[in-house]
Formats: sequence, structure tokens, C-alpha cells
Amino acid sequence: MSLEEFKASALKNEAKQDTVSYIFGPCSAESRDQVLSAAKDISVSFPNAIFRAGIWKPRTRPNNFEGIGEIGLSWLNEVQRESGLRVATEVANTKHVELCLKAGIDILWIGARTTVNPFYVQEIAEALKGCAIPVYVKNPVSPDLSLWLGAIERLENVGIKEIVAIHRGFQVYDPGPYRNAPQWDIPIELMAVRPEIPIICDISHIGGNPSLFQAIAQKALDLNMSGLHIEVHPDPSTALSDAKQQITPEGLNALIRSLHFRRENINDPNYLNVLQKLRNEVDDADEILIRAFVKRMQIIKRIGILKKENDVTILQVERWKTIVDHYLSEGQKLGLSEGFLKGILSFMHDESMRNQHDIMNQ
Repeated sequence: MSLEEFKASALKNEAKQDTVSYIFGPCSAESRDQVLSAAKDISVSFPNAIFRAGIWKPRTRPNNFEGIGEIGLSWLNEVQRESGLRVATEVANTKHVELCLKAGIDILWIGARTTVNPFYVQEIAEALKGCAIPVYVKNPVSPDLSLWLGAIERLENVGIKEIVAIHRGFQVYDPGPYRNAPQWDIPIELMAVRPEIPIICDISHIGGNPSLFQAIAQKALDLNMSGLHIEVHPDPSTALSDAKQQITPEGLNALIRSLHFRRENINDPNYLNVLQKLRNEVDDADEILIRAFVKRMQIIKRIGILKKENDVTILQVERWKTIVDHYLSEGQKLGLSEGFLKGILSFMHDESMRNQHDIMNQ
């Protein structure tokens, strides 16, 4: 690559980074000094960022720090005046909404514990009727796209025009290394059904640990999400809530520098030509897969009829275990991931059981 090409590439990367939205700030507003210190450090490197801080904190169990309350709004007003940053905080009821609107808070967000309850969302929506304030909606704690969409639609129904979705992961039985499982398929589906709604990735709540932040943030950018939500505290070790998932302003700068900001598309004719040829090959492979699935289900129906005629149960556990063990082993040898193979096998097995059950009850 020539020097001119390198400079052009760097400029494109910077241009892409400029289109990414950032929401940075502490999990909780704990003191005036803490809030202003965090905002000052963030504004130096990210003057266009949104500064976030929780004033009211919904906690799983009582007797934990549940937020500083209304006084924190005045601290956010100081952030607005001194740093020029727009400020955002979470609202969970109509009183919170009224206080934030009166204080002139720039952006409100609805948390995951609120999104899960349509009654709460509707009350907040009614309190916001006629307002022009932007509202950000976190996904519900449970992996339910309909609840997420429903919260967005309730806000739209009262006239809120600027709505942004925040992907913060989901509570599942086994989240793996994450605090909240990312389950990327759900935000991707939201992007498919509502492409006009920007999605920002809350890497702090997904990761729960800074060691995972870079990979999560890069994945979000590679999926063309609109921005990053990161909890930033002047001294995370002293944080009164979620200390383990916050980073320092210095850590934030290093994290953002480590990310690669790719372009959504390019107009290079050679690239587009090769891409289309490869997509055609994928389409051909998918056609073969669909026809193979149809053939498989036709055989499954014949098996269901045979079992019904001979009064045999649908499920033979040993047979299923043998299939899973065999194809997990063979598939991984061919370069397929265990998670992908388990997903495909599980979907096929569920559909087979459903078909045979229908036949048994005809």
C-alpha cells in the first residue's frame, strides 16, 4: 500500500468512527465531584459523546445503593454547562420523567427491568406524550424481541420521534463468560424488522468484565450497530454499583483506540462483482440445504407413520444421543463450531418431534 493509499484508508476509518454514537459515564451518580470528574475526562477525548449516569438505581435486593436521587439531576445540569456534553439518565416511573423534564435532561432511557413490563412502559409513555425528548430503550432482561418492540411501539404511539434501542444482553440460565448473554440474533432481528431504529451496544452490561469489552465492542461494530454504551468511572474500585464492569477514562481511550471501524459498504466495482458472485454461490448452497431439509422431513413423516402403526413412542434417547455425538465430532473436524452444530441439530430434532407428534395425534 502506498503512502497516499494508507492516508486515504486512515481518513475513511476516521470518518466511519465519527458516525458512531457514544454513551459514556458512570453506572451511578455517586457524588458531585465524581460526576464532574468523569464528565471532564470524557469530554476531552469525546466532545460529542452523551454523558450517562444513573440517578435512580433498581437493585435486585434491598439495602444496596439505590441511587442518589433527585439531587443528582443538578449535577447533570452542571455537566451540561461545564462540559457541553448532552446528559442522559434512566427513568422507571412517571415521577422520574417529570423531574427529568423539569431539570432539562437531554435524553432519557428505559432500563431492562422496566422494558420487561408493558404496564410500566405505558405509564412512562403517557408521561412523555407531546414531548420532543429522545428516548433510548434497553432490551428486556428476558430474551423476548416482542417485549422490546412493544416498548418502542408504545413510545411511538404517544408521538416520541427519536427512539434508539440499546442492546445490553439477556439473562439466561448459562450466560457463558458474559454477565448477560449477547444473543446477537435478537438485535439482528430487530435491525431486520425495524432498520430505521438505531441500535447501540451496552458492552458493560453484556461483558460484566473489562477483559471482554474489546471483543464485544468490535463485534457490535462489525454488525454495523450505531454506537457503544460504556460505563466509565474515575475510580471503578470505589464504585457503589457495578464496580466490576466499569473502566477508567484512560481505559476508555485505550479501548476505543483498539477498535477497527469498518465501512458499511464501498463502491469499488471489482469488490461488488466478486461479492455478488459469492452471494450467488451462497444462494445456490442454501437452495440445496432447503431441499435437503424437505427430503429429511418427508422421511421423518414416514418414520412417524411407522411408529404410530406399531404403537412406538416418538423419542428414542439413545438414538438421538448417538446422532448428536457423531455429527458434533464430524462437524468440528470439518471446521464447524460446536455451538452452530448443536443449534442446527436441536432445531432439526425439535421439528422432527413436532411432526411425529402431529402424526401420532391425527
